[in-house]
Amino acid sequence: MTMKRDSLSSPLPDVAAGPHLGHPLPLEWVGMQGIALPVWLEEGGQAQQVHAWADVQVDLPDPHVKGIHMSRLYLLLDAFAAAQPLDAGALAAVLRRMVASHADCGSTQARLALAFSVLRRQPALLTAGLAGWKSYPVRLQASVSAQGFALTLTVEIGYSSTCPCSAALARQLLADAFAARFSEGAIDGIAARDWLREHASLATPHSQRSTATVSVALTEQAELELFPLIDLVEAALATPLQTAVKRADEQAFARLNGANLMYVEDAARRVQAALAQHYAQPRVTVRHMESLHPHDAVAQAGQLA
Repeated sequence: MTMKRDSLSSPLPDVAAGPHLGHPLPLEWVGMQGIALPVWLEEGGQAQQVHAWADVQVDLPDPHVKGIHMSRLYLLLDAFAAAQPLDAGALAAVLRRMVASHADCGSTQARLALAFSVLRRQPALLTAGLAGWKSYPVRLQASVSAQGFALTLTVEIGYSSTCPCSAALARQLLADAFAARFSEGAIDGIAARDWLREHASLATPHSQRSTATVSVALTEQAELELFPLIDLVEAALATPLQTAVKRADEQAFARLNGANLMYVEDAARRVQAALAQHYAQPRVTVRHMESLHPHDAVAQAGQLA
């Protein structure tokens, strides 16, 4: 049912266009947070739609302007999301349109943040045809100002970390127990193997689910290339979290952890060294959610320009 206004009714009031009776002060940012937005991504030759949350603002430098036009920002954002797959150039273009839409307010800069998770299908380590989905939280922070366009891409990547110290302590206990059992004469291989099968877990290293949060700066001409960035970090750490597994895959994962013992400092340095080969001044923060302690271990490397 369509509602029509009475032709004799008065125009709708526009309070925002009235006189500014408050404190005449400039505002650094004014806008909206938490806008639900469907966004299209193209990664690995495939497109996927993700549910993003957007924060968008412009500056309000003129102390005599009462307020901005939030509906203009919203409609520009909505058109941007529907028009094309997400990339740096599209972000720069919509931000410039937002500044232009507020020329009557004196705005000279705008910023936009998008938060979403990208899904990716991951195959099992060994079992052919076995795979599952992994989710990677992503945040894009873009801005335009007199200094130009700036874009930071941040991705959170999960992995497993095993403590080198606890591994060494566990090995010592196992070695002492082995020596006590086979202290005299030649060691029978079959007997030793059987003993290890039963007693090799006398002590085990502690390991934990961990996260690496990486941030890189991108130019207006750059592709987002989320999956190549994720691949780079997971290769550096060598122990990415798994999805669907069978026993052979679980054993392969245990082998990877044993071959890549790492403190939080080791993980941060691994990732930073890998990123530095491809990006200028990247930043990484790693977090090991300790199984030994009720607190986490963290390390950070690098600083975005």
